[in-house]
Amino acid sequence: MTQQETSDVLRNARRIVVKVGSSLVTNDGRGLDEQAIGEWCRQMAQLAEGSPEAGLNGRREVIMVSSGAVAEGMKRLGWAKRPREINELQAAAAVGQMGLAQMYETKLREHGLRSAQVLLTHADLADRERYLNARSTLLTLLQHQVLPVINENDTVVNDEIKFGDNDTLGALVANLVEADLLVILTDQKGLYTADPRQNPNAEFVHEGRAGDRALELMAGGAGSSIGKGGMLTKIVAARRAAGSGASTVIAWGREPDALLRLARGERIGTLLVAPTQKTQARKQWMADHLQLRGALSVDTGAAAKLRGEGKSLLPVGMTAIEGVFSRGDVVAIRDEAGAEIARGLANYSSAEARLLCRKPSSQIEALLGYMAEPEMVHRDNLVLSR
Repeated sequence: MTQQETSDVLRNARRIVVKVGSSLVTNDGRGLDEQAIGEWCRQMAQLAEGSPEAGLNGRREVIMVSSGAVAEGMKRLGWAKRPREINELQAAAAVGQMGLAQMYETKLREHGLRSAQVLLTHADLADRERYLNARSTLLTLLQHQVLPVINENDTVVNDEIKFGDNDTLGALVANLVEADLLVILTDQKGLYTADPRQNPNAEFVHEGRAGDRALELMAGGAGSSIGKGGMLTKIVAARRAAGSGASTVIAWGREPDALLRLARGERIGTLLVAPTQKTQARKQWMADHLQLRGALSVDTGAAAKLRGEGKSLLPVGMTAIEGVFSRGDVVAIRDEAGAEIARGLANYSSAEARLLCRKPSSQIEALLGYMAEPEMVHRDNLVLSR
């Protein structure tokens, strides 16, 4: 990519997931680094404001994925080495999470930004209903200009503590909210062709393509005694994030104003560019979906709005429902002649959709007892058929 294209990837990112590792958050295990956390919070608050004084071209939506609960718990409990036993890891996480959440809440509030704590497990993102509920919660928080601070729920999981890492969680969150950019802040300046601590001839990699297997061969393995990840987990995380069209930056967490400078388009760290843009990645996935769970028939007016105006599909435009599907499934949308005109993600199950046919959105809550969305299929989750 040209320098201008690289700058555009960074400047045009409007929804950003920032992941920071344990060694940075806890100053290599010596306890929560109040100054460093305060600096990240200041920058995230400025991103959320879109401050012209900071050289920003508009507001950003920011989500923080922060490690550090186990490491902070170890410090509070007086443990010098990360334990192996699951029950001790869970206890450390429970103790440390209190201080971690309080620190972010305090520092963000100093800059006028509200925050929310969200604890997730990989199981939450594997289950359809929990995945959609987590997504809805995060998007609602962003809509209300609240910055979510996410960590893995280490107090209740087993194998996630043993095998999981927050680089992977950061990528899954980027997929979950369809972020434009994942920023992984670490104790290294970025990716090198070899481990610079062992090979003085290692060269810095300024830019690459997310998913390039050659990058994984370059990456080192072991992380610090405090954290769990290494450069390899970050490269793999970039590949995961690219699946939904998010590019990834791996940068030194103590680089001055790193988040603001990235948002201004400055090249810092290693940029791993997603081969497919966000919108294209989502719509290509829907267009290529082979196992459609059902179909929605729509009237002439709804078909015209979908085809000609790019509108969302409202329940009032539906005339019939076919198949059995759940919220979040890909369904076909057909016109009165039975021809497929679009595909999209259903906001309601087939049983609920049957109750909503021909009904205005204002009646959804009365009919179902709740309202997830006013649309049956939102235009952002809809792709027209060829």
